[in-house]
Amino acid sequence: MRILYFLLSLSFLIFSCSSEKKEQFDLVIQNGNSIDLETGNISKQTIFISDGRIRKISTTNDENSFETQQTIDATGKFILPGFWDNHVHFRGGDSLINANKNFLTLFIANGITTVRDAGGDLTSSVLDWRKQIASGSLVGPTIFTSGPKIDGAKGTWAGSLEVETETDIQIALDSLQGIPSDFIKLYDSRISREMYLKTIAETEKRGLITSGHMPFTVRLDEAVDSGIDAIEHLYYVMKGCASNEKEVTAQLQKKEIGFWDAMPLLMNGYQEATAQKTFFHLKGHRVYVVPTLHIGKTLSYLDEVDHSGDAYLKYMSDGILKTYEGRINSVKNSSKKTIADRKDLDAFFGKLAKSLNDAGVGLLAGSDSGAFNSYTYPGISLHKELQEMVANGISPLEALKTSAYNGSKFLKQETDFGSIEIGKVSDLVLLDANPLENIENTQKIHSVVKGKKVFSKKQLQELLEEAVVK
Repeated sequence: MRILYFLLSLSFLIFSCSSEKKEQFDLVIQNGNSIDLETGNISKQTIFISDGRIRKISTTNDENSFETQQTIDATGKFILPGFWDNHVHFRGGDSLINANKNFLTLFIANGITTVRDAGGDLTSSVLDWRKQIASGSLVGPTIFTSGPKIDGAKGTWAGSLEVETETDIQIALDSLQGIPSDFIKLYDSRISREMYLKTIAETEKRGLITSGHMPFTVRLDEAVDSGIDAIEHLYYVMKGCASNEKEVTAQLQKKEIGFWDAMPLLMNGYQEATAQKTFFHLKGHRVYVVPTLHIGKTLSYLDEVDHSGDAYLKYMSDGILKTYEGRINSVKNSSKKTIADRKDLDAFFGKLAKSLNDAGVGLLAGSDSGAFNSYTYPGISLHKELQEMVANGISPLEALKTSAYNGSKFLKQETDFGSIEIGKVSDLVLLDANPLENIENTQKIHSVVKGKKVFSKKQLQELLEEAVVK
């Protein structure tokens, strides 16, 4: 009887263990090489995903311990957080709404799962797309938007909020918070130095994130001390690195010279000691810088490069191409000296971006793609931006950090994005080759995971085919 009881007990124990409910997941990515963007370490991992978030990460692969609706064999693949393009534009008026909407698939097809919309005139459409993307009814990246830009009266860009008085500042910020905007974008075409600095100070009081251009009537240290969180483009950083910044600023305030007149003066006034003080100031205040190197090079060489054969032209509508004409014609009408100066400035900016990174200033990879920015195409231009960083001496790892890793920190979204960790949103890109060895490998995309959706290489190609303008 004792033997029989023992055998029955053993059988019951075996049956109980075998019938234990296995863990359930929506998606399991098996045996991939996960890249830690903080350290550059690569670890073989299996990633378990449910409800659009990473639920478990394992270094072993016990297929008998779980059940899943979908599996990706990531053997030999390299896994990164989905790319972020930290400076794009949706704009051009109602006639270009569909053309801008078409950009959304171009981002996903290039592994870009999040974009930062740095101001435009299609806010209502952007907000509608954002809801559709979140619900899964529209393919596209997560969109963090500034809504309309803040500028002075009769600013350059349509839809900008005009600020001429302190009351205007309150009204503008109330409006943007009502959207709600994810950050405040300032522009420099008409806003006065006083209103610019007061706008930044007020956003600080409200606990808002700010980024923008900077009127050349303002010194860089004034903008930083007022509380700006990111500087878009390198013109303004260059100004802060020049030993003659105060003198040039005074000339600008007196309207003795203009923006482009100041460029060679500031470039020639660059001083290493001044630059290092500026870098220290930026880093100390945790100010990010968006270099936009790719568009700078593209625009600087419009006189030399024939873009008529660009592969991405087929995704641009006639309306978008029409917006390119302004910059193209400007180059056609420029003097040889002006064109040469622009190329010198482009080379200078590449070195400046490297110096900023070496000093520990946070950089954000942004393409500045969208209407009016000639031949700077949504999606592919983010990869070109990373390549420009590396071409100027920034390591592939440091360049990769400027996308999702730094982007999520700047927008205070690092709880959900920016790294491969349990609990974070499952926005991932799987590459066929190691981007740490060659930054061009960011374009060798095997598949993209956007929350709950998986896009295979075939499906990504189909997205591109669907985006061709008929």
